[in-house]
Amino acid sequence: MNFIASSSALLKELQHAGGVISANTVLPILEDFLFQIDKNELVITATDLETVMKVKLDVEAKETGRVCIPARILLDYLKSNPDQPLTFHIDKSTYAIDITSDNGKYKIMGEDPENFPKDPEADGSTSFTMTCEALGTAIQKTLFATSTDDLRPAMTGVYFELAPDSITFVATDAHRLMKYVRTDVKCPKEDHFIAPKKPLNLLKGTLPNDSSPLEISYSKNYLFVKHGTAEVVCRLIDARFPDYRVVIPKDNPYKLTINTADFQSALRRVGVFANKSTNLVGVAITGSELQLDAQDLDMSFEGNERMPCHYEGEDIEIAFNAKALVEMLNVANSEEVVMELSTPSRAGIVLPVDKRESEELLMLVMPLMLNN
Repeated sequence: MNFIASSSALLKELQHAGGVISANTVLPILEDFLFQIDKNELVITATDLETVMKVKLDVEAKETGRVCIPARILLDYLKSNPDQPLTFHIDKSTYAIDITSDNGKYKIMGEDPENFPKDPEADGSTSFTMTCEALGTAIQKTLFATSTDDLRPAMTGVYFELAPDSITFVATDAHRLMKYVRTDVKCPKEDHFIAPKKPLNLLKGTLPNDSSPLEISYSKNYLFVKHGTAEVVCRLIDARFPDYRVVIPKDNPYKLTINTADFQSALRRVGVFANKSTNLVGVAITGSELQLDAQDLDMSFEGNERMPCHYEGEDIEIAFNAKALVEMLNVANSEEVVMELSTPSRAGIVLPVDKRESEELLMLVMPLMLNN
């Protein structure tokens, strides 16, 4: 079995799919790419048993066939190659692969494709469409807030809440919460599921930021996402997502309006002097002035900064994790943000002032205990 492929085009697709392959695999075959040739199309598959990614590439071929190729050596070889056509010859009896370039010949031992895990079936799945931009933005605005605590698996992914006239994405690590709503997506019914972080990260790096359609299907156990020549399948997280609505305060009467970039920069500067385990920065608001202060008593570090703001409410002193707040402001995409507060022990809500049509963003951050 022979086929000819562009080295740069092949490398690009393999790098997308290669993100699925884990460093410590359960089975040796999971360290391979599955190559499937059907006339002039090459389908490349990678899996870690939880996530499957498929990419397609146009090649020159006259036969059909399959082979498993070790991922690491193939990627390392292609990275050091100039853009040129490569000829692959696969011996179907031994799975030996000969690669011929303009100036060399290389040999890799492949494996029997029958040992490669089978794809999950999309039986009984429900489907809907949304744009690449909508899903990509949703992932960008929520994924960073997911938890890394494997003891709370529901929080390690993004919660998809479907409604006939909208879709809501929620992520939380119990210290902050991101809620992103798209009202330009029509879902077939009210439903919900939790998608894990790894496949969403892969999609973020693969999807174009445009209005091209994306087909999403889900069943009881799996999520299927298709766009153009790429497809991602992942096992859903089988856990109950916490009721995020109960943690969002209904009435935060104090309102702080502040320039997003200036607030973010000040938090970064003052946060340098905060204790590295808590990143605690105190926020004191008096009239139209906001003061940030941080200290690390162990290292005798201290920093404070003042800046103007617009504030409606009683004077307040509250503390937040500066790193978490900076990450949240990073996805606000607004010149100014409004922070709604009530007491030093209640969560603060951050809302962008500049709102785009058909989307809503709510950011919640839990306060820290002030060091008095």
